[in-house]
Amino acid sequence: MTMRAYVSAVAACVVLAGCGGSDDGGGAVASSGSRAVSLDWRRVATSADRGRLRGWRGAWINALSHVDPTAIGREPALFDPDHSIAGAMPQPGAYRCRTFKLGAKTGVGPTFTSYGWFACRIDRDLRGQLVFGKSSGSQRPIGTIYADTDTRSIFLGTMVLGDETRALDYGRDAGRDMAGVIERIGPRRWRMVLPYPRFESVLDVVEFVPA
Repeated sequence: MTMRAYVSAVAACVVLAGCGGSDDGGGAVASSGSRAVSLDWRRVATSADRGRLRGWRGAWINALSHVDPTAIGREPALFDPDHSIAGAMPQPGAYRCRTFKLGAKTGVGPTFTSYGWFACRIDRDLRGQLVFGKSSGSQRPIGTIYADTDTRSIFLGTMVLGDETRALDYGRDAGRDMAGVIERIGPRRWRMVLPYPRFESVLDVVEFVPA
């Protein structure tokens, strides 16, 4: 399956299968017979993820306290929690992405891990919402990008694992749910910051640039 086909298929799942439902019934979910859907991420996010997003800055400070400054010194804009510029909503298209894991959640293990570039894509679903997805690898995040402010947008999604071909509905499995803040940090350069992910790290940073 190509990257475009993969993201488009999961984007259809987001609309037609109810991906993006909240744990408290606050968000309207589109169906094949309706385009009514909440565009407010606060009505879609689970209460746990709203808490994680409220604590984004504390997660940054906690994670950076674990990391040797020389490990991140070459990328000051990427790892500065206070650096962001206008234009937080990326455009649809093909991107290159790379992931960094900061801090050790249990106090054991590496405190800074970087991964190589991989292919990812942003498309629009049937509602017109942006959907971010990664098509290769054993861990493939997929989810919706919601507008918030001019300097930040919000990602809510799930993790697709192994040979799975479709994403779980957001909010169905807390262990798979993902919540992050997307910021523009330079010309044609964005980062997705995932505070307190479920496994391993204190903070994940996903950088993405147009392919």
